[in-house]
Formats: sequence, structure tokens, C-alpha cells
Amino acid sequence: MKTFTNRNPESVGHAVSIARDAIGGGRSVVFAGGGTDLLQLVKERIPNRPGSGAPDVIINLKGIAEMNGVSRRNDGGLAIGGLTSLSAVSANTDVSARYNAVAEAAVSVATLQMRNVGTIAGNVCQRPWCWYYRNGFDCFKAGGNQCYSVSGENQLHAIFGGGPSFIVHPSDVAPALVAFDAIFRVAGSNGERRLSADEFFVLPRDDARHENVLADDEVLVSIELPAASGNVRSGFRKLMDRATWTHAVGSAAVALDMDGDTCRSASIVLGGVAPIPWRVEAAEQMLAGQTITAELAEAVGRAAVEGAQPLAKNRYKVPMTQRLVERTVLAVAG
Repeated sequence: MKTFTNRNPESVGHAVSIARDAIGGGRSVVFAGGGTDLLQLVKERIPNRPGSGAPDVIINLKGIAEMNGVSRRNDGGLAIGGLTSLSAVSANTDVSARYNAVAEAAVSVATLQMRNVGTIAGNVCQRPWCWYYRNGFDCFKAGGNQCYSVSGENQLHAIFGGGPSFIVHPSDVAPALVAFDAIFRVAGSNGERRLSADEFFVLPRDDARHENVLADDEVLVSIELPAASGNVRSGFRKLMDRATWTHAVGSAAVALDMDGDTCRSASIVLGGVAPIPWRVEAAEQMLAGQTITAELAEAVGRAAVEGAQPLAKNRYKVPMTQRLVERTVLAVAG
């Protein structure tokens, strides 16, 4: 393992200033929350940022109290600190009561021991688990100029939004956050900014080396969930290639704003099938103003996979995703 410097800031501003000074001095930096993924990247010398190699400075955020916990916002929504553990997110009664899909997504991650350590910001910002990136290939994500999955082993890769890189976004929590139109609060050397999911996550066609717009000196401070109506029902379902401690082959986060038996509006966001959490607006629109039936849910599932472009070995994801959306919609509608 490469020798590195560990820094323990006392505040978000202090963390950002450490990062700014280190980068200004020609050293690479990474921020550490739970560290469940980062430490593996460091140990295996896998670049956390393209072309960076192992970091020179690790900025340990664990001592920053303002980044931990779930709090109610004045507008009726919730703020979840970036350092809040996935276990704490899933166990929070405000989250489970009003944003059930977020709680279900959080509890689906890995094992209980890892959820006790892993943070919500770390889950949202983790690097891809593509086997080429994780095994030292000089791919786009590692700073190279090609995606080996195009003509290689692509069973778990993207069927939507791929090219030139075909990774899938590894976060379970991100699709649920996108379904609720979450806002990501980011801090860096140029101050704070608040980004929607559309602004935060980035497709390979726009930036093949990154999955989000965070600069090297920026940290995801908190995630804001807007006020949710008491009529909103939501849920999250995840399919895996083994029973536990693995990432989604496919997942679906569904939120339905109901008026009795009628759906006023819907959010459907897919995970495990695209380089970003993948919203399927055509499928959402089919539910608006409708009573949800098995026949309608089946049609919504078909609409959700329209435009899919599978690779040679992941065509199974198309019917799998169709059925996953259909069943999640029916389960949430009750």
C-alpha cells in the first residue's frame, strides 16, 4: 500500500481547505466517510479519480458532527447528512414513514456490518464495480481511453445510456433518492452549491471518466428530500446474482402519489442497468390519472424498457427489468 497522509478535519470548511492546499501542492486527495470501498481502492492501488493513482492525502470526515444524522427541514422535508450510516437511514422513522423506498434501498445494501459503517454519501459516490476497472485495466474509469466490456465480459453492464463506457451505477440508494427529486448539497473551494439529480449524476457521453460532477476538492455534505405528501406510497426492489453482499443486477424505485385508487403522478427510477440512476418518464406518464391494474402495470413494465440497447451478454436484463418494474408498481400500489 502506498504511503499517505491522514488528516482529520473538524468542520466541512476545514476539510475543504485541506483538500485545496494539498491539490495546490500537487498532491492527490480523497475524502473518507465509512471507507468501506475507499480502503479497498487504496489497498489495491486502484485510482479513485482517473489518472490519480493511490491518494497522497486521505481526509477523514468522521469527526464532522454536522455531516451526521437525519433532521427535519422547515419546508417539511428531511436533510440526511452525508456521514449518516445506511443502518441509521433505514431505521429512521421519518425516512421509513414518508420515503419508504429510501429506507428499503438503504437496508438492501451489502451486510448489516457494512451498513453500520457505510455512509449514504459513500454509497451514492462509490466508484464502479466493473471487473475491468477493479482489476487494473487501463479503462476510461482508470484514466484510459477504452471500455473493455464492449467486446468482453458484459453480463452485468448497462442496457441504457451506455457509451463510450458501459458501467452501471453501483448505488442502491441513488435511484430512490432520484425518485423523490432529492437535492445534493456540495461544498468545495468555490463555496457551496445545491444540485438536482439531473445535475449531479453524469453520463459517459458527457464525461466518460466520472459518474458525478464532484470536483477533487468537493464533498457531498448532505442530501435534502423535499416534503412528501401523506398520499405518496413508495418501494424499492433489487435483484442480485446471489443472496447477499452484492450489487444490483437490476433495481427499481417507485413512488406513487395516490388519490384513493387513482395515481396522480409517479416516479420510476432504475438501478443496475445504466451508468446513472435511470428515470423512465414514458412509463411514469402512463400511470398519471389512472387506476393501477395488473394490465396497466404490465404495460408500464414494457414502456420502461423501450429503447434498451443490450450488449452481447446482458440481453436477459431487458425482460428482467420489465417484470421488475411491473411487480414493484403493483406492490407499491397495494
